[in-house]
Amino acid sequence: MASKFGKMVHKSLPSLKCVTVDVTGTLIAYKGSLGDYYCLAAKRIGLPCPDYDRMHEGFKVAYQEMAQKHPCFGNATNMPNIEWWRTVVHNSFLKAGYDYNSETLEKIFVRIYSTFGSTAPYDLLSDAKPFLHWIRKQGITVGIVSNAEHRYRDVILPVLGLKQGSEWDFGVFSGIDGVEKPDPRIYELALKKAGVIDASEVLHIGDNYKKDYLPAKAVGMHAVLLDRFNTVQSNTWKENGALVFSDLVEVEKYMHSRWNLIPADRGVRKPGDELDRLSRVLTV
Repeated sequence: MASKFGKMVHKSLPSLKCVTVDVTGTLIAYKGSLGDYYCLAAKRIGLPCPDYDRMHEGFKVAYQEMAQKHPCFGNATNMPNIEWWRTVVHNSFLKAGYDYNSETLEKIFVRIYSTFGSTAPYDLLSDAKPFLHWIRKQGITVGIVSNAEHRYRDVILPVLGLKQGSEWDFGVFSGIDGVEKPDPRIYELALKKAGVIDASEVLHIGDNYKKDYLPAKAVGMHAVLLDRFNTVQSNTWKENGALVFSDLVEVEKYMHSRWNLIPADRGVRKPGDELDRLSRVLTV
């Protein structure tokens, strides 16, 4: 029998042993834009508020340069994480046209590094925790695969309520493990940590076609994408064969259809609730 997703459910399908999930844009979202936090840090030490758009563009250039020179938040070149971010923050302001002295830049950096090491800029998406609980109740292992550093694992996710051993079982974090998306090796490492030999028994869920979908598929995993904000680029993803869903509730329905899993009772969810609640998502 065909499901509403156009897939046939067969008992001969490989079982689903593991689900890996991206973090930002999949389980959590940024509140506001990066420029907001950088400008606020400058204002709090008595400086005029910088231009938000210039700050955001300056950050993107500084971030990309450091990601190329010192990948994985410095892990690849043995650069301390705090020094990696100090350089990014300092260069963000310089590239935005704000030539502050070293003492001023350091004061700004301390505030920014502290802010992004807390849960203040992040919002736990309402469907994330129920979805992860549902998967683990099926006896399926849950793994985190994220281009993030140690503070995500040690502080941000636990404080937001996504704890290892409760909502997820293992994690692969680029700043800790030294490999990052879109390198397929990050997914191979996830398979190893999950103890899964057959990649076709694993599903990856993310929100980036190049970083999540393509490399996961390249190692033989199943993969689906989220497009919570109905972006134009998702049309291209679909044209290229990717399955794209609006939220994790829809992914759950697909998984139930595809692998004949036990559906969860979530009650009534009004369309658009999640979009109304979310702020803009920061993209780098």
